Amino acid sequence: MAAPQPTPYRMPAEEANNIIKKITATDVHAWFGDNHVLKSITMDIPAKQVTAIIGPSGCGKSTFIRCVNRMHELIPNARISGSITLDGENVYRPGVDPVLLRRRVGMVFQKPNPFPSMSIRDNVLAGLKLTRRYARADAADTVENALRQAALWDEVKDKLDEPGTSLSGGQQQRLCIARTLAVAPEVVLMDEPCSALDPIATARIEDLLHVLRKDYTIVIVTHNLQQATRVSQRTAFFLTGDLVEYSDTDSLFTSPQDQRTEDYITGKFG
Repeated sequence: MAAPQPTPYRMPAEEANNIIKKITATDVHAWFGDNHVLKSITMDIPAKQVTAIIGPSGCGKSTFIRCVNRMHELIPNARISGSITLDGENVYRPGVDPVLLRRRVGMVFQKPNPFPSMSIRDNVLAGLKLTRRYARADAADTVENALRQAALWDEVKDKLDEPGTSLSGGQQQRLCIARTLAVAPEVVLMDEPCSALDPIATARIEDLLHVLRKDYTIVIVTHNLQQATRVSQRTAFFLTGDLVEYSDTDSLFTSPQDQRTEDYITGKFG
């Protein structure tokens, strides 16, 4: 006899009604070929908060955020069903330009990836040039503003013509954040942004998140449960492609409603 399938998580209506929604996923499924990696994900992501997504490796965390800005479809044999809306508009409807969507929904990856052949200045401006929103007259102000937002300006203002790869790992990641912010996104997706960084650099990024959430909606995928408690206002727990539990961060970590959540956060698996 087949094992019973878990009931997909649904946020209580009274809780959902109190959220200012920026992103809404409804019955989202995703596949890599025949591998069903996301199963009926339904959740609202609030505006101008940090939402953490936690769970063991292979549970679908990174796949989900890549679905939000349509990077999932770039992988051969990958597909998605269901609906993801940004400010109420389905990002998968015909006519939506994925390039312009990714300007609104930026991504910071696990490993710092400044463009090696570009200076610090040109790294910041790279996204603007790709989206054809680059204005040479505004370049200096754009670079300074983005680097200030990423808490990097004071460290690099006198060496903007040096390669981005000349910076330390933590500085490179903040440079990548500045590159994302330069195109003025509304949402910033972060896929394990601190996993390759030392504790000091990690703390700088975490401090930065508290500042950035005043202006941006942030979704961070993290294996670090302590990091989720430090930086996020809401946390979602994914397991084998299912959304098991989703609530405000304090509640999820102190009084989880699902036994699987409690087992994960107490270290019984994962």
